[in-house]
Amino acid sequence: MVQSQTFELKSNLDESREELLAFLLEEVLLRYKYLSREIVVPVHPLGEQFLGYKFLIPQKGDKKLLLDLAEKNCKEHYATKLKMLEKVDPGRRSEILLEKVRVSLNLNTAPAHIECFDNSNLQGTNPVASCVVFRDGKPSKSEYRHYNIKTVVGANDFASMQEIVFRRYQRMLAEKEPLPNLIVVDGGKGQLSAAYDVLIKLELENTIPILGLAKRLEEIFVPLDPTPLYLDKNSEALRILMHIRDEAHRFGIAFHRKKRSNNFLKSELDVIVGVGEKSRELLLKNFGTVANIKTRSIDELAGAVNKSIAKKIFSHFHK
Repeated sequence: MVQSQTFELKSNLDESREELLAFLLEEVLLRYKYLSREIVVPVHPLGEQFLGYKFLIPQKGDKKLLLDLAEKNCKEHYATKLKMLEKVDPGRRSEILLEKVRVSLNLNTAPAHIECFDNSNLQGTNPVASCVVFRDGKPSKSEYRHYNIKTVVGANDFASMQEIVFRRYQRMLAEKEPLPNLIVVDGGKGQLSAAYDVLIKLELENTIPILGLAKRLEEIFVPLDPTPLYLDKNSEALRILMHIRDEAHRFGIAFHRKKRSNNFLKSELDVIVGVGEKSRELLLKNFGTVANIKTRSIDELAGAVNKSIAKKIFSHFHK
């Protein structure tokens, strides 16, 4: 390595990577009067002005390592810039990131308030849903909400999505709470369509932008458009959306597991005739889990509940 130089470019939405690289190369060649005719690049630049230059797009070897180093330098430069900005002006960093989301999704305003929905069920059991809230690009955990599905029987993700979106925004409208600048749905066309139908019902389809983010290829779907939008995998905008979607999924899964666990514990003790709610609470408080209760003797169980109930519990687990 002889020298390293980092340039920053501001791109328009319709400029390709090849066009941006061509613009950069013209600046570099003019500034440094390069004599080298061989240039290592990630994509081939567009333009006849580069006739006579040999462009390499390496897939392996030392020149691929050189290209990887250049990309790493760019990422570190950008990360350092954002960290410095965070220290000097904490709100400015969020503004920059949210502006990238606004431009990438062609929104009217930067989405300072984003809400994301996710459904969770296991083979149709214990269906639940979650809503996470991000403000200024950061999680607002006090505003996270869990939902037990009340009107849907079985594993119907579309109907479940409609129920929670309706419950969420019907309440916000009734209580005159500020609505989000963007709604993200964890899923593709089906989930998005279900949620969008609810916005139409509530007359919010022209008030709140909504999109679906499908996991497999990170496809972005918007209402009334069958063609998905693909953002660069390294873009800040996509990373923010993925982070919000993954947070909704994590929050929903945690609630679902807790609910399944509670239902399992309750059903194991519920089937024992004569063991009431108070006895169950005392048993779980003393022994923690049903697995521990199963291993206890009658005398040990009698330390938590009366001996008559202790005998019934011991007999049930040691038939």
